[in-house]
Amino acid sequence: MLFLAVRKRLEKIPDDQERQAVFLKRKNMLLRKAMELSVLCDCEVGLMLFNPAGSLVQYSSQPEMDQLLTKYSKACIHPHERHTNEELLQRYFVVDGADSTCRARPG
Repeated sequence: MLFLAVRKRLEKIPDDQERQAVFLKRKNMLLRKAMELSVLCDCEVGLMLFNPAGSLVQYSSQPEMDQLLTKYSKACIHPHERHTNEELLQRYFVVDGADSTCRARPG
C-alpha cells in the first residue's frame, strides 16, 4: 500500500526555511515532470520559473529556449488553452471561509 503525504491546505508556508525547502523539492519535481511529458508524449515543453529571489530557472525540451519562445509568440494570439491560478484553484480546491485558505477538493 502506498501512502502519499498531501498538504491539506493550500496556503503560503509561513516559515522561510520550510518554504525554501518546499520550493526546491517542488521545482525539481516540476522540472522532472516537464522532461517526462516531453519524452513520453513527444511534445515541446518550455518552463520559466522565477524563484523567490527573482532568479530565472528555465527548462526547454528544445536545445534552445528561443525556438520555443518564437513558436509561442506566433501561437499566443489564439491559445488552445489558457489557465490562471484563480481558475485552477476553483477546479481543484475548495476555498475555506474568510481566511481564503484552500483544501484539496475530494475525489
